[in-house]
Amino acid sequence: MNFTTSSFFKAFQRKTVLAIFGFILAAGAWASDAPRVKFDTSLGSFTVELNAEKAPKSVANFLKYVEDKQYDNTIFHRVIPGFMAQGGGFGKDMQQKSTRAPIDNESKNGLRNVTGSIAMARTSDPNSATSQFFINFVDNKMLDYPSPDGVGYAVFGKVIEGMDVVNKMATIPTGMGSNGMGDVPRTPIVVNSARVMTTTEK
Repeated sequence: MNFTTSSFFKAFQRKTVLAIFGFILAAGAWASDAPRVKFDTSLGSFTVELNAEKAPKSVANFLKYVEDKQYDNTIFHRVIPGFMAQGGGFGKDMQQKSTRAPIDNESKNGLRNVTGSIAMARTSDPNSATSQFFINFVDNKMLDYPSPDGVGYAVFGKVIEGMDVVNKMATIPTGMGSNGMGDVPRTPIVVNSARVMTTTEK
């Protein structure tokens, strides 16, 4: 079959457009397949999208706790305006919840502690993260690998809806808790439930 320059160019254009369109559809499908968890709290609801590709251990760990309803009736027990809000470890009675074994730190995955990102909380031991997590109110570059201790804090997702609700946490006055913990909201910020969203909900 013979092609003129014009007909060849048009055919090439059609193929290119179709290829680009196919890529966009594939990208959209990947994004919709990313696990999402909706938190219903005493301040309203927010949704986080998890990056299982770059943080597989952290995401699997987090989703297991969600499945087990570990986060239901817990509180954000540590809130520091201009920094972050931490939750996932204490009930409304300020009693620490039991957890599974710690997971490996995934801070080298390339995800950053930017505004709205969700990361694993831990002790000075890099591989001590269990159920607790935190949400960054602002860009906290000092938490990225290798800062502040040569390891950093592992980000595994981001808030995609309800960041206004997350920001409300920073407006609640804080003080010393009954267990001697600091930066505890005076009015409890309660997680009523945390649930994995279905495909239709996305």
